[in-house]
Amino acid sequence: MQSALLLQAGVFGPLYWILDLWSGLMSWQRGTTGLEMLQYGFMHRAILVGLCIGVMAPLIGTFLVHRQLALIGDALAHTGFAGVAVGLFVNAVFDLGVSPYLTAVVVAMIAALLIELISEVTDAYNDVSMAIVLSTGFALGTTLISINAGGLAVGVNQFLFGNLSTVSADSASLLLILFAVIIGVVGLTRNQLLYVTFDETAAAVSGLSVRWYNRIMVMLTAMVVVGAMQIMGVILVAAMLVVPVAGAAQVSRSFNESILVSVVLAELAVILGMGVSYYGEATAGGVIVLVAVAIYVVAVVVGKLQTAMGEESTPEMGSIDVETECTGD
Repeated sequence: MQSALLLQAGVFGPLYWILDLWSGLMSWQRGTTGLEMLQYGFMHRAILVGLCIGVMAPLIGTFLVHRQLALIGDALAHTGFAGVAVGLFVNAVFDLGVSPYLTAVVVAMIAALLIELISEVTDAYNDVSMAIVLSTGFALGTTLISINAGGLAVGVNQFLFGNLSTVSADSASLLLILFAVIIGVVGLTRNQLLYVTFDETAAAVSGLSVRWYNRIMVMLTAMVVVGAMQIMGVILVAAMLVVPVAGAAQVSRSFNESILVSVVLAELAVILGMGVSYYGEATAGGVIVLVAVAIYVVAVVVGKLQTAMGEESTPEMGSIDVETECTGD
């Protein structure tokens, strides 16, 4: 266990420094604004994690929604829960001190690849493979929790519903790593992912490996889900992949604009939701989702008003010009 802790400290060392800088900034904001919630270290970490989620989730969710894979987040969240249970079980039995969120990342990424593999090997629709993986993942998680080795069942609610006060330095550091990987991969493969999203056949004909980019997308989704799980919880994590994107689709006229607007809406939902949940002493994940849904309703109304006033209506999801989006013209 000691060697695992030393390795963890070596890997996360620079990230702890970033967290310290962020905490100092939040403390300064506390002195400037007088906000009570900014006096606690766990809130500093939770806000940083929430802001990262507000970028990651709609960024990946925009691709998923346009591919009609909105429910994959729910499937991977349940397998992420199984990964948490595996981590707790291994720590209880072997005393390794491994972060449950780290095992959740590994299990969720394996599950993401299984979803693609089941679809390819059996010719089943994606929703069938997602249902199989979701059921298997949640069954594995509940089974390990029920065994209760070393008190596994204690504190399981924090993984189901999320909890701001449980965002540790280690889990925040892991989130920062996932954030960097997701932003970097999307930045490098954005045009290819966009092409595959809107026309798989044309992408295959042009020489792109559609299966490879499909696997990249589901693995990125798994990273987002596990990263968001610590605040949103297993039950609500999929909402951040879908609701801000759905709201942005009501007022956006291009794929790029949809991504930008969805990030703004997600950040609003996270910031307002955290504030309301803290001062209202409510579960953060639930409040964030409710705020996101309220913002979605406002976006729908704004979109309808734009149409009624004679402005150009927003395009259908499948009608965006892929060539234009890829070249940025």
